[in-house]
Amino acid sequence: MEDKKRILIIEDESSICDILSYAFRKEGYLVKCAFKGKDGLSRVEGFSPDVIILDLMLPDISGFDVCKEITAKYKIPIIMLTARSDIIDKVLGLELGADDYITKPFDIREVTARVKTAFRRMENLRETLSNRQMVYINDHVNIDKKAMTVYKDGVEVKLKPKEYELLLLFCENKDKVLTREEILDRVWGLDYEGGLRTVDVHVQRIRKKLDVEGAPSIIDTVFGIGYKMSCRS
Repeated sequence: MEDKKRILIIEDESSICDILSYAFRKEGYLVKCAFKGKDGLSRVEGFSPDVIILDLMLPDISGFDVCKEITAKYKIPIIMLTARSDIIDKVLGLELGADDYITKPFDIREVTARVKTAFRRMENLRETLSNRQMVYINDHVNIDKKAMTVYKDGVEVKLKPKEYELLLLFCENKDKVLTREEILDRVWGLDYEGGLRTVDVHVQRIRKKLDVEGAPSIIDTVFGIGYKMSCRS
């Protein structure tokens, strides 16, 4: 069964959260609400939403600040929801990385339609990326999937088969935290009898071969959980 899409609503008016939650759940989505900006930010990583509905006027911090912080770390479509209709606010929100903008009062059918559009756009993007033979991880590292070859600053880097499979797994799940157990199952298989330390060793080898001095590591450690590859320019 296909995983349900996840929607995070960051909105301080409980009545609006209730209306949106009810409508989205009827569409088959998983929904969580946060009534403050800081609470919303803390829920992004744990909930891993596919779309965020973000109110501009929040009781603790500005929706603009929330949008800026999210887009700096994640590639999650953000639909801004606000009572303001000022074109300057709209432009600023879009410049900070919001994908769409809806002004209150709204028709719930319009909001659900915008969410579906955001989902389609992301699916089209993923399909385009999956069809590419050359995958660019960052400014230094890229993969030629057809030739199963990895390059660092234009120079081929020899990876062992499992190192290559592991790198591809991270690349195909950018910004998603993968547990050691999940990595072990997907790369080595359910029947593998080696311990979780196998994952740590292979991640260390990949870092040693592909990390660039002075730049963030190609793979981030999520302490107590596992690893993830972050989207970076």
